[in-house]
Amino acid sequence: MSASSAEPHRKIVNRLRRAEGQLGAVIATFEDGGSCRDVVTQLAAVTSALNRAGYAIVSEAMKDCLTDSQTAADAAEGLDAAKLEKLFLMLA
Repeated sequence: MSASSAEPHRKIVNRLRRAEGQLGAVIATFEDGGSCRDVVTQLAAVTSALNRAGYAIVSEAMKDCLTDSQTAADAAEGLDAAKLEKLFLMLA
């Protein structure tokens, strides 16, 4: 991983970890018989966090893929603009 991609990668991992914590709160609230409103509100927050992480992941992959410095891993996966667009639309 290059220095330029380390910061976005760190932010994505942090976002995913926050979503993981939020999901734990949803489960605990549900198990403890929390109100429907609280469970749904927390679930919406988890969904939003995961969507934002997904968009960030695809966005970073698009930046890497669409530049001349495509990574070997992306090349091995065959990630091109069309496949990245499909990934992005899966999140929409």
